[in-house]
Amino acid sequence: MGTPLDITLRPHRKSDLPEFVRVTNAANLADGIDEHASQAGLANWLLTPRANFNPADDIVVATVAGGVVGHGWVDWVNTTDGKREYRTRGHVDPAWRRRGVGSAILAHNEARMLQVAAGHPDDRPRVFGAYAPERRLGAVALLTGAGYRPVRYFFDMLRPTLDDIDVPQLPAGMEIRPVTDRAGIRQLFDADAEAFLDHWGGFDASEATFNQWMLDPNFDPSLFVIAWDGDQIAGAVINSIDAEENEALDRRRGLLESVFVRRPWRRRGLAAALVGSSLALLRERGMTSAWLGVDADNPTGALGVYERAGFAVHVRSTAYHKPMALAR
Repeated sequence: MGTPLDITLRPHRKSDLPEFVRVTNAANLADGIDEHASQAGLANWLLTPRANFNPADDIVVATVAGGVVGHGWVDWVNTTDGKREYRTRGHVDPAWRRRGVGSAILAHNEARMLQVAAGHPDDRPRVFGAYAPERRLGAVALLTGAGYRPVRYFFDMLRPTLDDIDVPQLPAGMEIRPVTDRAGIRQLFDADAEAFLDHWGGFDASEATFNQWMLDPNFDPSLFVIAWDGDQIAGAVINSIDAEENEALDRRRGLLESVFVRRPWRRRGLAAALVGSSLALLRERGMTSAWLGVDADNPTGALGVYERAGFAVHVRSTAYHKPMALAR
C-alpha cells in the first residue's frame, strides 16, 4: 500500500464530464467489463435531473492534487417488495485504487443518502443498495467490507452470433406494429413499467425519466419490436445499438434493453416470438451478436426463454443491501 492520499471530495462541475468518461472506461477495461461509455450517453444518464436524482447534490468527485481520481453518485427508488432503497454507485481510476478513494466516496455517498432519507416519510423499510459485477473485485471487496450483503443475482447474457435464428410465430390475434409518435412511445414506456411491477427491484417511471430515455443518443424506435392485441400493447422488446461503443470495442453488437410481456398475455409464447424477431432485426441492421440483462430469479421464466434463443451467461452481477442503521 502506498502513502495515504490527501483526497478532496467536491461537487461535480460541467468540465468534469470528460474525466467521468475517462475514469469509467478505464475501470471497465481494468475489470474486464466489455462496455464503453460515450460522452453524450454519460451526460444524458449522469447529468440529467430526475425525480429521485439531482446531479448538483448527488454526484461527488474525488480529486488528488486537483486531478480527478474517481466519482460517485446516489439515487433512490421505491422497490416492488415494499422497501425504499438508497443506491450508491461509483468508479475509481485504476491507477489510484486501493488507496482509500473508493472508501471515501462510499462514506460520502452513505452520508448523502442519510440526508436524503431524512426528508422522506417513514412509511417503508429503508436500506442502502449497491450493484456490482463479480468481475469488479475491488468494488465487491469494498461493499462487503462495509457491511453490504448479497440479496439478488443478475446475468448479462450474450448471443455471440446471429446465425440460425428461430423466429416463432406470434400468438393468434397479435401483430407487430411500430410506434410513430410521442403518445405511442409513452404507451410503450408505461406498459414496460407496468410489466416490471411483478419483478424484483424498482424503477422511476416519472415524466423526467421518460424524457431522459427519449433523449438518450441510442434511442431509436425503429428498433423496437412491439406486439399489439388490438389497441393494447401485449409485450415488446426495446432494442438499441450503441454505434460508438461498437466502434470502440471493434464489434457489432445490439442490446435487447428491455424484454417484457404484460400479465394477461403471458405463458403463450409471446416472449420467444419477440426475442426471435428482435434478433432478426438486429441482424438486418448489420449486427453480429446481441446481449441482454436478466434477473437470475426472474419469476416469469425469462432465463429459459433466453437460453432457448441461444443466449448464455456472460457476466454475473450482484445486488447488495445494507441496513441504514449500519451507516458509518
